[in-house]
Amino acid sequence: MHEVLKTVARWQAAGIDCALVTIIRSTGSIPRPVGTLMAIARGGTVVGSISGGCIESDVFHIATEVMDTGNATVRRYSADDAGAGSVALMCGGSMEVLVQRASTEDLPGLELIADSVAAGRPVGTATVVSEGAHLGRSIVVTGASWAGTCGDPLLDAAVSARVTRHLETGTVTTVQLGGTGDCAGDTLSVLISSIARPPSMLVFGAVDFAHALVRTAKLLGYSVTLCDARPVFATPERFPEADDVVVMWPQDYLKNAAITPSTAICVLTHDPRFDVPALEIALRSDAGYVGAMGSRRTHTDRIERLRDAGVTESELSRLSSPIGLDLGAATPEETAISILAEVIALRRVGSGMRLGQISGPIHPSEPDRTDSRDLPGTATGNRQVSGT
Repeated sequence: MHEVLKTVARWQAAGIDCALVTIIRSTGSIPRPVGTLMAIARGGTVVGSISGGCIESDVFHIATEVMDTGNATVRRYSADDAGAGSVALMCGGSMEVLVQRASTEDLPGLELIADSVAAGRPVGTATVVSEGAHLGRSIVVTGASWAGTCGDPLLDAAVSARVTRHLETGTVTTVQLGGTGDCAGDTLSVLISSIARPPSMLVFGAVDFAHALVRTAKLLGYSVTLCDARPVFATPERFPEADDVVVMWPQDYLKNAAITPSTAICVLTHDPRFDVPALEIALRSDAGYVGAMGSRRTHTDRIERLRDAGVTESELSRLSSPIGLDLGAATPEETAISILAEVIALRRVGSGMRLGQISGPIHPSEPDRTDSRDLPGTATGNRQVSGT
């Protein structure tokens, strides 16, 4: 999301005409979830995607018209669209997309998104998605301020308060509000999207596997810290992709580390002097994922040492060891994918099985996201759980 909006902000600064496309509603199985963005610049440059390719060409032509007229529009795509000249969504579900011009007048404040993401601060957007005079009106909200308008000062204040409550969730939801911000009228649908602080990964052990894991985790948007007690191995030169390289005993670092449910802890040392004291703390923390590398023999020995140290069976059940999924990984790079696959499966409540061996939709169906109560902290996306 933020990469697309960052590109739009750059186009705005350069004076390039552009349009923004947002999935605002869906039913059944669709390739991308509600809130997914795609941007199109005058001249043909496209960033992002809203489907597997079956509707992008049609959306491109609509975006060109919207850039010419300045009038936002909503289009619906469905697997049932089979008429002459129509564009069908091949995955079996249906979606509605909002196409709007993305000039600084239409979408002000996008630079706040790039600044907030760069600083590791949460940021959110709110867009009116019900058809009418306010369609496409948007605001960008940080913890301290907002920019833009949804069409009415009272509505802006109400929407800003709603977005603020969602800043740390990293979720997408739709709320129903009256034209001046009250809940009674239910006249406007407002899509709220938030970009939470990036998830963090703590990697212990400056080994070859750590090189690959740090690089791959960064590609997935993690803020990564590499920690090792050996100053010769734990250097920024050896781990240039890491956000931070710390020379410290793992348990000493963990005692004061900020650990949340969005933290993944990966212990790659397979040395009891390092990993047992670190895992004692990690398994009693709020971390969403705790994994440790090692053979099955190492794992058995480690479990006994942790029991001797007083770690309970409930705490031990949180440990992913040997770390990762069974992908047949042989190289450090393949092992990194194995580890992150397990992290993703835990986060998204996936089975980790081959898709061809399980039934049901490939893409999780989207539930009804309309919620007039707008409960704070509620995860509205299917399979969305607190975790890494």
